[in-house]
Amino acid sequence: MTNQLILYCRAGFEKEMAAEINDKAINLGVYGFARTELNSAFVIFECSNAADIQLLIEHIRFNSLIFCRQWFAAFPALTFASTADRISPIMDLLTHSQLDLNAMTEVWVETADTNQAKELLPFCRKFTVPLRQQLKQAGYLTGKKSTTKSFTLHLFFTHSDRCYVCYSYNDNHSPDFMGIKRLRFPAAAPSRSTLKLEEAIKTFLTDKEEAARLTEQQYAVDLGACPGGWTYQLVRRGLFVYAVDHGKVAESLQETGRVEHCPEDGFKFQPPKKRKIDWLVCDMVEQPIRIAELIAKWLVNGWCRETIFNLKLPMKKRFLEVQKCIFLIEEKLVDAGLDYQIQAKHLYHDREEITVHIYIKSN
Repeated sequence: MTNQLILYCRAGFEKEMAAEINDKAINLGVYGFARTELNSAFVIFECSNAADIQLLIEHIRFNSLIFCRQWFAAFPALTFASTADRISPIMDLLTHSQLDLNAMTEVWVETADTNQAKELLPFCRKFTVPLRQQLKQAGYLTGKKSTTKSFTLHLFFTHSDRCYVCYSYNDNHSPDFMGIKRLRFPAAAPSRSTLKLEEAIKTFLTDKEEAARLTEQQYAVDLGACPGGWTYQLVRRGLFVYAVDHGKVAESLQETGRVEHCPEDGFKFQPPKKRKIDWLVCDMVEQPIRIAELIAKWLVNGWCRETIFNLKLPMKKRFLEVQKCIFLIEEKLVDAGLDYQIQAKHLYHDREEITVHIYIKSN
């Protein structure tokens, strides 16, 4: 019986993840208990019955979870009497579960994203091969069509002799192993912050949306651009960028002819009156509520149509601060009669911050 959810998060953000899943569950009339361990990089949310877990994993959209990297419904933990044979207990559990194993499309053997837990990753990679072979021999992972929703099987190892057998639905989870987008730092980028915007674009936009909404015909503003990590991502996609910062922007970017450096205060800068701005990006180090107010002003005034920005979080009450900032923005957009789409995520390349994407739809 699956009476628990497991949710991956960044180490140190377990309380925020617990508060968020509690909030989402209560909104659905589900009451449970979140078990956390500081710096474990995961949270276990327990309910009294399997029906509640099923309700959560089907009706909460994964993309609506801010602090969650990946999630899955989990059976009670397996502790292996002998590490010489871990596969038999796993196969026995699956055989006696109520899962439609013909709907299984993939198997991931994982661990948490902590330095200690990652020592298990070499084992996880090796164990994946015989487990996948055993599943195929049993007639699963064959690609046959099933009448039920397809799912991914997760084996979440907390120790070499202990794991959780779990599943997530393919239409409601992260498509990335361990919920992490592995990106390579581009040598031409002026700072590692460039990976934040690249991950955000790949997280919030489909390939089709990116191709249509990040083009050579578009203009962007980068507030707090120095030294140009975020500007780089826009320029490489062909956009013309107003890079706003009193500091210096990398010469390599200005040499592209696609960047105009504006040595101004990001809070006071206004876009050129005769220029339509498609994108606003912002990674300024400032109180999150001030950034929220700034972004709302740009959207309400019609200065841009789409934005990606970071909210730097305080050390305490981080989930509450996120709620307050997003509520402020949404309240102003609703009051202005704007039809919008908003997403927020604590990305892998983020640290003490979350990244938010807002798209103003055509009226």
